[in-house]
Parts: sequence; structure tokens; C-alpha cells
Amino acid sequence: MIRNDLRNIAIIAHVDHGKTTLVDQMLKQAGIFRENQVVEERVMDSNDIERERGITILSKNTSVHYKGTKINIVDTPGHADFSGEVERVLKMVDGVLLLVDAAEGPMPQTRFVLQKALEFGHKIIIVVNKIDRPDARLNEIGDEVLELLLNLDATDEQLDSPIIYCSGRAGTASMSPNTEGSDLTPLFEQILEHVPAPHVDGEGPMQMLVSSIDYNDYVGRIGIGRIERGTVRVGQQVTVCDYHGHTTPYPSKLVTLYAIDGLGRTPVESADAGDIVCFSGIENITIGETICDPNNVQPLPFVKISEPTVEMYFSVNDSPFAGREGKYVTSRHLRDRLFRELLKDVSLRVNETETTESFRVCGRGDMHLSILIENLRREGYEFQVGAPRALLKEIDGVKCEPIERMIADVPQDAVGSVMEKMGSRKGELVSMNPKGDRMRVEFLVPARGLFGYRNEFLTDTRGEGVLSSVFHSYQPYRGEIQKRSTGSMIAFETGESITYGLFNAQERGTLFIGAGIQVYEGMVVGCTPKSEDMAVNVCKKKQLTNTRASGSDDALRLIPPHVMSIEEALEFIKDDELLEITPKNVRIRKKILNHQLRMKKLHS
Repeated sequence: MIRNDLRNIAIIAHVDHGKTTLVDQMLKQAGIFRENQVVEERVMDSNDIERERGITILSKNTSVHYKGTKINIVDTPGHADFSGEVERVLKMVDGVLLLVDAAEGPMPQTRFVLQKALEFGHKIIIVVNKIDRPDARLNEIGDEVLELLLNLDATDEQLDSPIIYCSGRAGTASMSPNTEGSDLTPLFEQILEHVPAPHVDGEGPMQMLVSSIDYNDYVGRIGIGRIERGTVRVGQQVTVCDYHGHTTPYPSKLVTLYAIDGLGRTPVESADAGDIVCFSGIENITIGETICDPNNVQPLPFVKISEPTVEMYFSVNDSPFAGREGKYVTSRHLRDRLFRELLKDVSLRVNETETTESFRVCGRGDMHLSILIENLRREGYEFQVGAPRALLKEIDGVKCEPIERMIADVPQDAVGSVMEKMGSRKGELVSMNPKGDRMRVEFLVPARGLFGYRNEFLTDTRGEGVLSSVFHSYQPYRGEIQKRSTGSMIAFETGESITYGLFNAQERGTLFIGAGIQVYEGMVVGCTPKSEDMAVNVCKKKQLTNTRASGSDDALRLIPPHVMSIEEALEFIKDDELLEITPKNVRIRKKILNHQLRMKKLHS
């Protein structure tokens, strides 16, 4: 049975190529909003962190109606660290819109997500977005995408994909690079024409794969997925099974069923094969499980999610300021929260360690883990994390490490410094291509070689460089890499930072704190240009005397401190340092706080 009244598509692209903005316009032009309705930009980015950072982190479902056909749209993240979200939602769709920036062209994440879509055999519609950019290269971009399709061994049918030229911000689309469209009608028409309608078995026993999980305080866990076979009804008895062959011993009951309609969810009594629906009533449902008819239990295969490449240790906060700001501070709280995150994040791994105070957390990259840290601190958790480390593997008796494919778009005069830095970080040059007055360089570099590099890169390119990377493969270990050339400035005593003490310390390097901040012995308060650590007394007060001299009482001027974000701090910390995370503060500290004990360990 073919459902001609339905199309299921995903929008995939590299970060910042305009997926969510294009979805905004598709919703507007399909009449989802009232004429006088005030709508925020990037309406699909509903999460606070997504709105603040301007990136999509979680994939989300929406739908529009066009010419009597319902088009289910899945908006996916563009950042490589959240590619686990993309991999699993591709099971729900029959075709993809591949968005490519009209100036930047195909980037690392474009290659990664396109390869996954091709493996599923999905139909591709190529959308060249941001055609109104002054530096757009419309004629070249189509060739670059076709070249990428050839490199990824696309079939003849996939190579014959239509190309649409589009401006997501203006809401226009055209089939020709030389003519500007008036609306998105050409895009909608291509979706109806090129993306196949779902081929479904409407009469067979019910079967549905859960591809996403949501949570609601009133109904608990909500499963989201596409019905592969049969009809789903409210109150229906179902059996939960997974692709490992595990089956629940007793049937469950579907309490509510929702169809995705625009930005909302509409309660329905039943839904047919091919539909993407949400349901509640099954308490411990997780991603990758299949709900089936109890009389015909057949689990559906779940996509193999790529393995994590970075590990980090999360532990209970044991600093002198522990327990002052957090609501959840014990190891039990931290353990429960980390294992709860596993239920909705398929690319995360959490393992218990020899001690009950610490947990090993593995993810796709430092950004993947930093978003988890940010979510935890906003929820009131207090804990500390160690420096991120690349996950090493032994393959055929050889120690191997994750290698990233890194692409940098830099001004011509900055190429030398980028090459030099990549050389010291064991990077291997793959290609160099001029793009106007800029150069695009591509490297294969160890994942650990990119820790702490982004800030250096922005300095070397005077803020004009664009850097992106995606996992490439595991290759033999490339040897030691010096992670950081600067040393840490460490507080010598516990107390409150004083302007006089900070003024004397700022001559020795860059400060991370201002005056009036509570510090403790062993806390990192700045960095020095030399590689050795240095103890400074930022709590030092000026000794008062009855002798006055001209100008000695002038106000001391402090250079504004460099306040680090969580990502910057994770890049900065060394193996003997920890990052203390509380709802109000992010502090860097030494593992051994006492100065004498630290010196003893250093010289032992």
C-alpha cells in the first residue's frame, strides 16, 4: 500500500547553513501561524541553550500541509558532536533535504550526514541556501555537491538529484541559479515529486520503532517514532521488544496518542502505517525499542550509532566551597542524573568506576559533553570534571586513536601559522584550495590535537577563520602532543581577592577573576606565559603606614579579567587540574590543593 497523502523528510546540513531558518519559512508559508501571530526567529530551537548559542542540539519533529499532502519534517542538529541525533532520525524518513551554504559549499558535517543518508538509500534533494549572500558561488556549489556524491559512491538515481536555489531568510526558492523565486512553492513541489510516498503494510499486525524520547511531568515518558505496519489505537495492548531479542514479560497499554501537527501535538484515537506519532503509557520505553502486537513480536533493526571518541570523569565536588550553591551535591544525585541522560542521548556512554564518587562519561566531542555539563548546572547540580581525553582503542594489536577530518577557511596570510600549529599537533595536510581571497585547508588530525586549539586558531586568524571538524577514523597512535604552553597562576591562600594583590599578580600573566571574589588555596586564578605554574597571593592587602608619598595613593587600575566559558575551561585545564561546576560559578582548581603537597608530588 502506498500512502500518497504523506511524505516524511529530514533536513540535514553542516552547522550554521540555515536549516532551522528554512523550516521557519516552510511553516509560515504553509499557514501554520495566524497572520497576526508574533513568531520568534528559529521557532524550532525551543531549548534555552539552543536559543542562546544559535545552534540546534536536539532533533525535532514538525509537519505542514501542502495540496492535501501532509509533510512530516525533522529538523536535525548540524554540529558533529550531536550527529547521534541525526543517525537515529534518518530511520523515520524516506528522503532528505541536503542544505549547502551558497558560499561555504560542502563542509565536514555535510559529508558525514550525507553518507548516512546514502547508506539508507534515501532520495536526496539538494538545496543551495543563502543565495542572497554577496560572496555566493552558485554555479560552483552544484558541481562540488555532485563531486561529493561521487566520492561517497552514490547510486545513479541519487546522482540525478534535483538542485534548488533558495534563500531561507527571505523564504524564496527557484530551480535556476539566475532567477530569484517569489516563495517556496518550487521546494514544496520537488518534495511531493521527488520524495517517495511511504510504502506500508496497513493490514498487518502493528509494529513501530521508537526513534526519539520526550518527557512530560504529567504523563511521564513519551515515545516518538514511525508506524511501520498496521494501525495504532489508544488503549491498545502492546509488547515492547528490542533488537537484542529482549522482550517485556507482560503487555503494556498505550494511554495517549498524538499526531504531530505544525508545532503542536494533536490527540488522536488511531494512526496508520507511515505516520510519525507520539505516545505515552509505557513507563521505561527507550530509543531503539519496538512496540508490537502481542501476538506477533518482531523487533525492528536499529541503526548502529557511531561510537564516542572523548571521555571525561565526573565526580562529586570536594573543594573547600562544596555544597554552598548546589541543590544536588551527592554521588547518588549525580549518578541518577547521568544514567537518566542515557535514556534520551544514544551517543552517550556512562560507566561506574572503582570509587562510588566518580563516573566515566564518554561522548562525541568536548561540545557534546559541555552541553551536558551546562544542563546539569542549570538544574542545580554541583560536581567537578577532569580534562577531556581521547578514547584509545587496540585494533589488531596496535594502539589506535580517533582522527578528525578538520577543515579551516582562513585568510591567505594566516595559512602559515595554521600549518605550523597543525604540524606540532601531529596534523597531516590533505588538501589546500583557494576560495577567492581565502584558503581552505583540510587536515587529518588526532582528536586530542584539537583540544584547546580553537582559541589559538581564532587568535592566529585574527577572528576571521572558520574551523570545523568531524570524526574520520581510528588510526595508529601518533605520539605525544604538548597540550598547553602556558602555566597556571594558583591562589596561595583562602580568602577574598583584593585589588592590591590582583594588581601585583596581573603583571605576571592573564587573570581569570576580578576583585571581591572568594578564592581558596589551590584554585587557578589566571595563566602565565611560561609553562611552569606559579603561586600568587591575590588576597594580599597593602600594609598601611603613616608615611605618605606623592601619587602612592592613586587608585590601582586592573585589566578586565578573562572570564572563561565551560568549553574554554575544558580546553584549558591540564591533567592535574579539575573544573568545579556549580549553578553560579565555574572554577578551575588543582587536584592537590595544598601548595607544599603539590610541590612534594612534583619533585618526587
